[in-house]
Amino acid sequence: MTTHTLDSIKLAIIGLGYVGLPLAVEFAKQRSVVGFDINQARIDALRSGHDATLEVSDEELAEATGLSYTASLQELAACNTFIVTVPTPIDEHKQPDLTPLVKASETIGKVLKKGDIVIYESTVYPGATEEDCVPVLEKVSGLKFNVDFYAGYSPERINPGDKEHRVSTIKKVTAGSTPEVAELVDQLYRQIIVVGTHKAESIKVAEAAKVIENTQRDVNIALINELAIIFNKMGIDTEAVLQAAGSKWNFLPFRPGLVGGHCIGVDPYYLTHKAQSIGYHPEIILAGRRLNDGMGAYVVSQLVKAMLKRRITVEGARVLVMGLTFKENCPDLRNTRIVDIVKELGEYNIQADVYDPWVDVAEAQHEYALTPIDAPKQGAYDAIIVGVAHDQFKAMGPAAIRALGKKDHVVYDLKYVLPRSQADLRL
Repeated sequence: MTTHTLDSIKLAIIGLGYVGLPLAVEFAKQRSVVGFDINQARIDALRSGHDATLEVSDEELAEATGLSYTASLQELAACNTFIVTVPTPIDEHKQPDLTPLVKASETIGKVLKKGDIVIYESTVYPGATEEDCVPVLEKVSGLKFNVDFYAGYSPERINPGDKEHRVSTIKKVTAGSTPEVAELVDQLYRQIIVVGTHKAESIKVAEAAKVIENTQRDVNIALINELAIIFNKMGIDTEAVLQAAGSKWNFLPFRPGLVGGHCIGVDPYYLTHKAQSIGYHPEIILAGRRLNDGMGAYVVSQLVKAMLKRRITVEGARVLVMGLTFKENCPDLRNTRIVDIVKELGEYNIQADVYDPWVDVAEAQHEYALTPIDAPKQGAYDAIIVGVAHDQFKAMGPAAIRALGKKDHVVYDLKYVLPRSQADLRL
């Protein structure tokens, strides 16, 4: 078993993005922490005192005096416990892409020593830690799992842009590769999680628990999206129906919309990939994914129909898309489904101006070959799609938003930002 105790842990966080940085900052309140990232520009920015993701304020960074930043393997080698918080995306075929996880494991393998512990936070399918990551650690280090080194798993529960539910105030699931390591991992997280932890019986149980959290949300949103399509065909306002149904205590408060981001729109594919590899073809999960993935095309088809009814020429029309991030009040562009709308508008030869005050233009260009505009023009648009409920858009009010349209235009409010009477279309 590992000879480490809570006091002897020398901690490193591998990956300083939306998950890793807030975690590192919290741990730095209790102990010295090495924050490692392969992106030198990210390291430089953090050293200068600013987090471009806006998950951690400049003041919080300044207070994290126990946190050092590095891209150097030499500094990593001084640590004995490593927490991996790298992304787990899907590829163009909607298959899990474990490349960041494998590369992080290779990096750690180069500095892994006897008694060390590697804890993974990245969302994966059940079995990935022990079947995909641990063999990489063994191969690179030459050490033997559960004899020379150990593993843990504690799935991230970060909600980007949420200033109320932070790292320390969301209950944490923990697990370890042996009972002793599981207890040590749990103790480590209890140092920073004020609402407590849930120690799972195995790493696979903890992995499965994480991946079904977002799969459940995805299926629920798919149901509401399907209901919205049905109610739209019937001429019934979906929000009014949901408010009425929500008057019962056990009706779940989901709303229709685009399902993007690094979790809800991705995690179900990890679970279905694993299910198919063991010979089971998921029905409900994949049906929900197909429906949610098709919402961008549905939105544009509804918009085009509304424009034709108003005798607004579709080909060559100019449409303002308000919002590009995957959720409100957050600069995160990962897996945003707004790009589905932009792409579909292009299929109709419609020019789309994308406006989002939260977005880094260079990142939008790099990720999606899109260049957001600096500001929308008054009276310039044949249609306006309110795609993200940023506070700035809410503050504009319906009059200012409608003033961006031409004399005859269509407003499609995807996020219930406007009063019902001020939107021509709503989901």
